[in-house]
Order: sequence, then structure tokens, then C-alpha cells
Amino acid sequence: MWQLTAGSVAAGLALAAVAVAVAGPWDSGQRKAEREWAAAQGRTGGTHHDPSAPRTPSPAPSAPDVLSVLTTRSAEPAAETAELAAGLRKSLGPLLDDKALGGLRTASVVDAATGKPLYGKAADTPMTPASTVKIATTVAALSALGPDHRIATTVTATRDGRTLTLVGGGDATLGREGLRALAEDTTRVLRDRGVTKVTLHYDASLYSGPRAHPIGPNDNIAPVDALMAGQGRLDRSTRGPAPRSGDPAGDAADLFAELLREAGVRTTAPPTAAKSAKPAKPGGSAGSDASARSAEVVARTYSRPLSALVERTLTESDNDVAESLARQTALATGRPASFAGAEQAVRAQLGKLEVPLDGARFADGSGLNRKDRASAALLTSLLARAADPDHPELRPVLTGLPVARFSGTLRDRYQDAAPAAGLVRAKTGTLTGVNTLAGTAVDSRGRLLAFAFMAGSTPSPDGAQAVLDRLSASLVR
Repeated sequence: MWQLTAGSVAAGLALAAVAVAVAGPWDSGQRKAEREWAAAQGRTGGTHHDPSAPRTPSPAPSAPDVLSVLTTRSAEPAAETAELAAGLRKSLGPLLDDKALGGLRTASVVDAATGKPLYGKAADTPMTPASTVKIATTVAALSALGPDHRIATTVTATRDGRTLTLVGGGDATLGREGLRALAEDTTRVLRDRGVTKVTLHYDASLYSGPRAHPIGPNDNIAPVDALMAGQGRLDRSTRGPAPRSGDPAGDAADLFAELLREAGVRTTAPPTAAKSAKPAKPGGSAGSDASARSAEVVARTYSRPLSALVERTLTESDNDVAESLARQTALATGRPASFAGAEQAVRAQLGKLEVPLDGARFADGSGLNRKDRASAALLTSLLARAADPDHPELRPVLTGLPVARFSGTLRDRYQDAAPAAGLVRAKTGTLTGVNTLAGTAVDSRGRLLAFAFMAGSTPSPDGAQAVLDRLSASLVR
């Protein structure tokens, strides 16, 4: 048995390498070349101190056409397509009848190169998608903002330099090192002015509406603030569930004050929320007109490119980054950065891509909300759009999908489905009684298939996940 498993894994890796070789080396679902490029640009805080013209980073290199080998081919004979469809009906039908999938199950399989449906079972029926809704969230964000967009966190100062404001831009990946860079750059500017003691405020008003996710306090997500450090985690973890702060913005400001002191600038008192800050108008920036006129930017740090944020969201099923991307989409389209505004923005962006949205709901960006709805046909349509050469901006959706047996939320899956190793990439979705899986698979003819399998009222997550793994694994045979 181990010989079969090892052989299948080796074959899977060999064929998968064809699809990703031109993207360069990988590390946990992300392109090392892009990481090395970003690191070469220097520290995020930068060394530019001209407050009238804060430095804007050059765009990151776009992802190459990593699927061209698989998706560029001549039209196939109708007979061959019909044969494939018949084979899928034969292999998928019995698996979908498994009782482990509960009382509700839907499926869709399409040719990713053409978008042509190959198999469907209630494919247009809206289902609770759980975390597979992150596919919709990330497609919308890339469509609205582009893969090179970066999210800024800014420090402003009054003209005398004695009052600072840490302004959150919605970067859910900001951590201690990013704040340290801000503190050091801020200190250099203040030192040039002879300032060593300041009053510190913080401004998280870019987002509006409820901060708390509808599920309430939960280890899977922090309150959705425009300013946070380490995703409000109260332990040393960097991913997965963890105890969260009830005030991520205030905690980030406290950490910034600590880092300022280490750099040589003391604060007169603990940081406080900026009283003059007002929720941003659609398409605008946070803060009152008076504060904007009296303050100048003294330091700024940027997130990694949106392409990398999308990959992280999908590979690790990062709920905090997903909610951030939904609100960034709202801001980019002139809507309030709230749960409601993000839902409107995501739906509007997806509508432009002409994907089936009947019955769809995007009550949040992460999939934790059970009011979310998506059909299997919607998910496969989005994946097909991401593979479309006419939409290279969406490619990070495919490159961010976890790889069976090797990365992200699929690292420990497919234990009994060896042929899928390296050939299936998919986003998982799990809530109590809900199990979903949507992604791509390379079949025995080298064809890239997009699939979505969705199950509701499942009696056991382990049993349902095992069947979902077998369903997707059957596509590669």
C-alpha cells in the first residue's frame, strides 16, 4: 500500500509542477520570488521623511500565467467532452449518495479552461458555504483593487510634532515589526524637530457599523477594527484559533507607545481614541476635516501586496484578513466599510464578472456567518474566471488554494485519497453541520477542472470531510 501511496504522490507532484513551475519557488502556498522582491525594497517603514510626499511603494510583480500549460489547448471534440461527463456521473453519483454528507448535498464540476459544465447536482441551489465564501471575497477584492494594492497604516503629527495619531487603514496583517518600523521612522522625524515627548491618539474610524462579528466573541476572529496588531491575539500564535482582545485598536496603540519609548520618544499618558475622528465617507479617508488640515504624515507602513493577502486568506483560511478584504472592497467602490457595505460591494463586483448570483448572500467576508449563501455553480464559475486568461488579476485565487496533503488547511487531509496529493487544490469550509470543498483538480488527461461540493446537515465533520476528499480525488483518476 505504501508503494502505491508514494508513487501516487510522486506522480501528482510531477504533473502539478507543470502548472506552477513558471511561478517560481513556493513557500506555504506563496511565491518566494515575490517575498524576496518585497524584502529587497527595504523595511516597510522606509526612510523617506518628507511629510508632504509620503513614499508609495512600487507595484509588486504580477503573477505569471501559471496555468497556461494546462488551459491553453484547442477545442476538444464533443464526443470527448460527453465521455468525460458520463464518467463523472458514474464516479461522483455514488459518492454523493454517501450518508456522511447529510441530508443536503450539491455539486458542480466545470472545465476551467472553457467554463463548460461537466457535472451538476442541484448546482444552482444556494447553500451555506462556510469558508468557501472566501473565494467570492477574494475575487471581489482583486477585481476592485487589483493584485498590487497595498494597505497603509499611517502616523500623523500636529505641526509642532507634540501630538501623534496612529491611523489604521485596515491592514489585518500588521504586526509588531510593522509597528516597530513606524515607531523608528516617527522617532527620527521627531528627533530632527527636538521632540522627545508626545501625546498619542489612535484612529480606527475608517470602518463603520458593528465591530463584533454576528457570531459574538470567538477564538476564530477578532473584532473587526481598522487598526490591529497581531490580529488581536492574546497568545504567541500567528494563525488558527486563539483568544482575542476585545479592543484590538487600543492594544495596537499601546504597543506602538511601547515601541516609541524603546526608540526614544515618551508618551505623556496612555493612548486614547482620537476624539475628532469620524467614520470615513464612502471613498474618503477617516478623521475630521479640521484634524486633516492640522496634521501631517510623518511615517507610513504598507501591507504586502493584495495578491499575497489573498493567498494567505485562502491557504490558511484567515478570517481576519478575509473581513479586511471585504471592507477594502467596500471602500474601493464608494460604500461604507461595514458588514452591510461590504456585502453590497462584493455582490456588485461579482455581478460585473457575470457569474450566477441567484440566491447568493455575502453577510460577511469570512464565511463564519450562517446567513451566507452561495451555490456550487457560483463557486465553480468564480474559479473558472480566475483561470481565464482575460482575468490575470484574479490568478492569486488559484495560487492561494491549499494543496492536498501539502499546505494550509489541506495539509492533513486526503490521507485515504493518495492520488489527489499535489493534484487537488481547494478551499475548505467547516461549520457545525456544514462541510464544503471548492477548488481545482488536474485530471488524467492534464485537464484543469474546477469543482465545488457542498453538504449541509452533516452528522460528523470527519465523515463528511473524508467523502469530500474522495469526491475531489476521483476527478484526478
